[in-house]
Amino acid sequence: MPDTQSPQRPARYLSEEDFKRFIPVHVVWEITLACDLKCLHCGSRAGHRRPSELNTTECLEVIDALAALGTREITLIGGEAYLRKDWTQLIEAIRRHDIYCAVQTGGRNLNPRRMQAAIDAGLNGVGVSLDGLAPLHDAVRNVPGSFDKAVDTLRRAKVAGLATSVNTQIGAATMADLPALMTLIIELGAKQWQIQLTVAMGNAVDNPHLLLQPYQLNELMPLLAKLYQTGVENGLLMTIGNNIGYYGPYEHLWRGFGDERIHWAGCAAGQTVLALEADGTVKGCPSLATVGFSGGNVREMSLSDIWHHSEGIHFGRLRSVDDLWGYCRGCYYNDVCRGGCTWTSHSLLGKPGNNPYCHYRVLDLQKQGLRERIVKLQDAAPASFAVGRFDLVTERIDTGKAVSSISRSGQIVELTWKNKGKRAPEQGRPPTTLALCRGCLQYVHPTEITCPHCQTNLAAAEATYQQDQVRRQQIMDRLRSLLGLPNQ
Repeated sequence: MPDTQSPQRPARYLSEEDFKRFIPVHVVWEITLACDLKCLHCGSRAGHRRPSELNTTECLEVIDALAALGTREITLIGGEAYLRKDWTQLIEAIRRHDIYCAVQTGGRNLNPRRMQAAIDAGLNGVGVSLDGLAPLHDAVRNVPGSFDKAVDTLRRAKVAGLATSVNTQIGAATMADLPALMTLIIELGAKQWQIQLTVAMGNAVDNPHLLLQPYQLNELMPLLAKLYQTGVENGLLMTIGNNIGYYGPYEHLWRGFGDERIHWAGCAAGQTVLALEADGTVKGCPSLATVGFSGGNVREMSLSDIWHHSEGIHFGRLRSVDDLWGYCRGCYYNDVCRGGCTWTSHSLLGKPGNNPYCHYRVLDLQKQGLRERIVKLQDAAPASFAVGRFDLVTERIDTGKAVSSISRSGQIVELTWKNKGKRAPEQGRPPTTLALCRGCLQYVHPTEITCPHCQTNLAAAEATYQQDQVRRQQIMDRLRSLLGLPNQ
């Protein structure tokens, strides 16, 4: 992995030094929980301001502390960030530290006046949520006309010269809308489209019909790969949220902004990612539950001390293969993947380390004639980021007969890890770099000689691939010469 940041790379592109020094490169900051939408899938149950949200002075101190820790990008979220009166003052302070600043929004009331004020303050980018075409989006966001407002916000942001992106939550009904939605996003001129799965937290637990079933990844992932290629051809980069993956035949597309050497390398919470709630609570990731994952509050400890010394932040630095369970414990990728997205598995099953939303896992189970299905067992509490409880049922694909069930196996819900209580390492470990098999396009450990997935001779396949690359480049150079164009 390169050690230096190219000007063309996003601010959050990670170097080895970022991993070694535990730099909170990307910070997601909920500056208020006030919201003007009523989303059925909202994990934070946004709507009303939190009691005792940080005041302006406290927020400015947080910004100074983040700059001192080496943060390079801050994304302001809510609720809706623009419903906080001093939000442009916070943008100005962020930009004074030369930190990239973006806002993620539903766009319902990000009117021209508010947007211009943010631009004048130095805002770099706007990400707008579009969860499908108008009927689906308005139904999920639970406010008629919210789709048109979001599209208008995106269009105005593009005209104003802001970096524009779209964020889409994928649930049970979203797949059918994705191709047409991509066409619209390209027409609107956005350059990035982030995709992530709707997770069983907060309002989404109250509306379990919104959740994609794990086995549906078998249909979703090829569709996303096709759309990814279409996007590249049309100047739109699809970026993948941390709960989509892992290690199936398309993993080489997602993570590295075109660099196939970069792949999923485990949950980054508390390692290169930091999050704040509006009342000053600090977490390793914005999506994690407050209970069990809070590292402390900036009113009680300095942000530096929380980041460097809080056990609640350090779980990702301390977790090991021994913390995995279920399918993930025996998986080929267990030492690199570490069970995928902590948020997804914890929200579903009460503890991280066994993630059914894994493409490799779905494909492997399919070979055995099996698939997995989630079934709601318990409601979530009314608090922000509250989780419920779901059963994970393994069943025969041909008959639908249940083979096993988490709830029937006597699973103990225990939010802990083997190294809990131990001191986190002073220096982080850069992620393991796997090799890519040119036969099946799946990643393998670099010590392998033969691909364990397709039995290809890895060295021979790589040599053939490199020869083909040289031949393709020679053909392109010859064509450019015939056309009188300089070679690249």
